[in-house]
Amino acid sequence: MKRLDETEDPRRRLLIRALAAGLFSAGLPGVNALAAGIFGRRPSRLAAGQSIYRISGQATVNGKEATLETRIIPGDTVQTAKDSEIIFVVNSHAMILRGNSHFVIETEQKKTAPKKAEEKSPASLLITGLRILTGKLLSVSRNTPMRVTTATAALGIRGTGFYVESDPALTYFCTCYGTTDVAANADPESKTSVESKHHDRPLYIVSGAERGKSIRNAPFSNHTDQELALIEALVG
Repeated sequence: MKRLDETEDPRRRLLIRALAAGLFSAGLPGVNALAAGIFGRRPSRLAAGQSIYRISGQATVNGKEATLETRIIPGDTVQTAKDSEIIFVVNSHAMILRGNSHFVIETEQKKTAPKKAEEKSPASLLITGLRILTGKLLSVSRNTPMRVTTATAALGIRGTGFYVESDPALTYFCTCYGTTDVAANADPESKTSVESKHHDRPLYIVSGAERGKSIRNAPFSNHTDQELALIEALVG
């Protein structure tokens, strides 16, 4: 298998350094042109009230077809059709949801003065977890812990970048950077923590394995640093 650096567009190393240095905000033409060449347009924080950066193909939010004007908040259900993709932001989390995916943004309301249901605002809601029924998700967040669940795994995210693929019998999970706690749903003896700087330890979490052996090392697969840099830019 090729190393990650060999499989990606070599321009991404320069672009990621530019993102880290804040050069987008400086408005330098060369950096903006590079971003447009890789991402289609310069990525930056979304405007207030805007959730969706891009939709390719078809996506729905709570069963209704999504447009660039659709607001996504904690508690919503997002789905994509075959060969589709949606890139969006919810609070301090930025995500890319690939085709044939279905997940729920789980929430609980902040403990503030009681409000009527119709008066609840997106700002009063916290993301407590992501429940991925099926599909593929890349996500980054700004120092916000949460729990991600799939059919076979429970993943403790500590404000980091991660990629997950879920089907009924198998979860693929990569800690792109940061620290995560990984456990198999049906096997209490299979659990581990991962500290990663750059996709250091991708994992499979499987069903039906021998006790204590439900978590296995996996190859790097199906996500790129260009995509991480894009969604990092969307949440600063």
